Amino acid sequence: MPYTRGVEKKDAPELSGEALIKETSRLIRLARSHWDAHENGACRAERDRALQLYARLSPEQKKKIPQVLLVWLRYRSEKYFGEGRTKPGRR
Repeated sequence: MPYTRGVEKKDAPELSGEALIKETSRLIRLARSHWDAHENGACRAERDRALQLYARLSPEQKKKIPQVLLVWLRYRSEKYFGEGRTKPGRR
């Protein structure tokens, strides 16, 4: 499922089951790769997409996401992109 920037996929089929788990994991990995490359805007966008899909998972499906990805998604990225973060300021 390729991603085309700026184009919504209204006719794309809804993901479910294993496809939803795989796509969620893929988006988390993509967000981490943007993070490692210091591309914060792209990281935030992919992280938000991953969180939207993660919210759709059942508790059993959430257990199938690799733990290392969940730790990054929930804790590390929340520190930098969450509501309670320290906003960037002038020096």
